[in-house]
Amino acid sequence: MITTQLAEYAVAQMAEELPPEIANAAKRALIDWFAALFPGTKVDPALTLLRSHSRELGRGDASLPGLRSTAFGGTAAWINGSASHAVEFDDIFRDAIYHPGCPTIAAALAVAEERSVSGEKLLRAITAGYEVSTRIGVAVQPSHYKFFHTTGTVGCFGAAIASSTLCSQDQLAVAHALATSATFAAGLQQAFRSDAMTKALHAGHAAWVGVVAAQGAASGLTGALDILEGPAGFGAAMAQNANWSNVVSGLGERFNIASVTVKNHGCCGHTFAPIDALLALRKSHCFTIDQIESIDLRTYQVAIDVAGNPDPKSAFECKFSIPFVVAQAAKFGAVRLAAFEHDRINDRDVRSLMKRVAVVADPELTSSFPNARAAKIEVRLKDGQCLRHFQPYRVGDPEQPLSDSQLSDKFIELASPVIGGLPAERLLARLWSLESCSDLRELGLSTI
Repeated sequence: MITTQLAEYAVAQMAEELPPEIANAAKRALIDWFAALFPGTKVDPALTLLRSHSRELGRGDASLPGLRSTAFGGTAAWINGSASHAVEFDDIFRDAIYHPGCPTIAAALAVAEERSVSGEKLLRAITAGYEVSTRIGVAVQPSHYKFFHTTGTVGCFGAAIASSTLCSQDQLAVAHALATSATFAAGLQQAFRSDAMTKALHAGHAAWVGVVAAQGAASGLTGALDILEGPAGFGAAMAQNANWSNVVSGLGERFNIASVTVKNHGCCGHTFAPIDALLALRKSHCFTIDQIESIDLRTYQVAIDVAGNPDPKSAFECKFSIPFVVAQAAKFGAVRLAAFEHDRINDRDVRSLMKRVAVVADPELTSSFPNARAAKIEVRLKDGQCLRHFQPYRVGDPEQPLSDSQLSDKFIELASPVIGGLPAERLLARLWSLESCSDLRELGLSTI
C-alpha cells in the first residue's frame, strides 16, 4: 500500500543526515515560511482566530510567533498555518499546484516545540513532509485543481508526515497518521472566488489535521491504509485517473524541496508570469504607466479562471486580478504588500490602465500547465511602439531561483515591521544555523 511505502521513506529520512544542499533547501523553506507568517499575523483571519481561541492562548508549549503567545499544538498549527497563507507570500511546488510550507511547517514547528526536538530533526521532518505531499499532489493533478484547493487537501499529508515523524519512529504509526489525515483532506476552490477568509483557513486546517492525526496515531489510532489508491479513496474521489505509479519514485534521492518556487510578489502565483513579463519590458525600455496605450496578455487558462478578475474591489480580490497587479507593476515597479493598501487599490492611473489590459488564454501555454507557468505580453505605447516579451517561467521558480541573499532580504522586509529590525536579524541568523539548535524552544519564538 502507498501509505506504508511513504511511511517507510519518512522514518528512514528521519534517521539520515540530510545532504548539505537539501538541508539548506529546508532552511530556505523555513525562513520563507516565517517571512510569510509575520505579516499574516496582523491581518485576518489570524486576528479573528485569536479572538475565537482566546481562552486557549498561553496554555500550551507551541509558539504563535508574531503574536507573542503560545497554544497547544493543534491550535498553534491551525492559527500559524492560516496566518502564513494570508498575505499570499508563501512558497509553491509548481507541478502539484500546491503551497507546501504553510501546512507542513506550521504542523512540524508546533510538534517540535512541544517535544523539545532539535533544529536538525525539524529540518528532516519538514523535508519528509514536503517530499511525501508534493508527490501525492502530482499524482492527482491537474484534475484535482478543478474543484479543490491543493493546499487544503494535499497539505494534510505534508502536515501529517512532518508531525508523525516527530511523534513516533514507528513506521506503522506514521502510515496510520497519513491514512487518517487523508479522510479529513478538504478545501474547495470556491473559497477563493470571493472576498472570504476561508482560503487561508485551508492551510491552517491542513496543519491541524496533520498534528492531531499524528498525535492520535502515536497513541494507537488507526486509519485505512489503502485510502489513497482504494476504490473509494482519495484519488478516486478527488481526481480523474489519479496516477500513483511514480508517487514513491526518487524518494530519498531526488528532493522536491529543492525545486520550490519562492514568491517574489505578494499575490496569487498565477499572476507572476504576467507581472514578470511587464517588469522585464519596463526595465529594458524604461517606459512609465502614462505612456502605455494598452496591454495584451496571453497566459494559461487556469490563471484566468483563478486570477482573471477585471474589476477587483477588496485587497483580497486584487491579489487574484492579473489586470490589477500588472497595472501596479507598470506604475510602481513592484507588487509587494503596499500594492494592496487602500490608496494603491484605488489609484487612478492603475484603475485607468486596468481597463486597457486584455487577458486571453493561449492554447500552447494552457497545455503546458502545471509544469510551466508562462505568459506572453504585448505593450502598445502611445507613440506607436509595440513591445513584446515571452516569460517562460516566473522569477523565483527553479529556473530562476531567488538567492539565499535575496531570500534573506525578503525575510527582513516582511518580518521587521512586525517584530522589529534587530529581532528579525537575530532570528534570521539563528534560522540559517538551525542545525546548531539542540532544542527549538531556545529560539524563544513565543516572545517575538
